[in-house]
Amino acid sequence: MTLARSQKGMSMLGWMVVLALVAFFASTGFKVLPHYMDYMTLEGMIEKVETDPSLGIRTTRDFYEHVEKGMAVNGIRDLKLEDVLDIKLDGGDFLVHLQYEKREHLIENLDLVANFDKEFRIRAQ
Repeated sequence: MTLARSQKGMSMLGWMVVLALVAFFASTGFKVLPHYMDYMTLEGMIEKVETDPSLGIRTTRDFYEHVEKGMAVNGIRDLKLEDVLDIKLDGGDFLVHLQYEKREHLIENLDLVANFDKEFRIRAQ
């Protein structure tokens, strides 16, 4: 009957380690996830210019205004549009470069860094 006593499960210390790891990864995820959601929202707004001709975007200023309105609607307030988005008109296409970096404090002198960098070629309407 000694076999049943040796299979009692994890000790209290084992549970504390598991809970600490779960809390660490959950905290990290909750800090980084909003930045990825903002990036995917910006990416969707940029790609929508090509798929939705009813927007009537013909100039770079129209493009900036479209993205700026989308940022206001979606609550993206911690980015300065002129610093993260570069739009150039190349013939009949918009060349869009979305590039920025977000830092989140993790613990002590460690930060989480998310670097977003993507180029788009969008056909003008």
